[in-house]
Amino acid sequence: MSEPNAQQATYWNDSAGPTWAELQEPLDRQLEPLGRRAMAELDLRAGKRVLDIGCGAGASTLALSSTGAEAVGADISGTLLGVARRRAEGLSGVAFLNADAQTFAFEPASFDAVFSRFGVMFFADPPAAFANIRRAMKPGAKLAFVCWRTPAENPIMSLPMQAALPHIDAPPPPPEPGAPGPFAFADPARVNAILADAGFSGVTLTPHDEAIGPGDLETTLGLALRVGPLGGLLRENPDKRDAVIAAVRAALAPHVTPDGVKLGSATWIVTATA
Repeated sequence: MSEPNAQQATYWNDSAGPTWAELQEPLDRQLEPLGRRAMAELDLRAGKRVLDIGCGAGASTLALSSTGAEAVGADISGTLLGVARRRAEGLSGVAFLNADAQTFAFEPASFDAVFSRFGVMFFADPPAAFANIRRAMKPGAKLAFVCWRTPAENPIMSLPMQAALPHIDAPPPPPEPGAPGPFAFADPARVNAILADAGFSGVTLTPHDEAIGPGDLETTLGLALRVGPLGGLLRENPDKRDAVIAAVRAALAPHVTPDGVKLGSATWIVTATA
């Protein structure tokens, strides 16, 4: 593949995609409150049309459509879109596109709003991607998305790895700052610059902190061991698996509540106008 986001397409179709498809329910339980917070920034109702960037298995697109708006979910992963289409069977006002939002030729000025729940931090060329997205928006249309702040502020993402590292001989190097990935938009100045370069105005980043989780202790442990870099570390260090699992379980146990494991999350709620 020669497309700009070919590496991400391979990752989300062949590597992470099947795992996320299998674990959609606990992942949606964990992320849904944060998506709902960003969604509240949009004035959605019947007669409006909204684009959901990086819609994955479709939960956020279905939530957008529940406002009465027509919702179009776009994702680079055909694997996850297969799940999304099954979930939307029989529903009107919902559609899905297997599309790279950085390059896809959306109909110009065709959306009243654009939303994303952790789907916009993976572009190879973020200014180009957001310029392309902006062209699909009507003048004055609003963009709202949620993205992670730093790993240190997000025990929901970082605590399992921190618990595992003492048992791993060769921890992975940290990603390059700003490289495509979950924390690519942690720096608010960078996000401001990207959106300004793409032609957006009125850019606002609001910090949001909320304890979240996917379910009970065993559900949370299973998710931590399979989603993200920790799963890769376990595959590379099978002899350390038992020690890592015990350490991660022990780290999660103090955070069990009557509603399951809850860990802190720190995000930006980003809004801007086309």
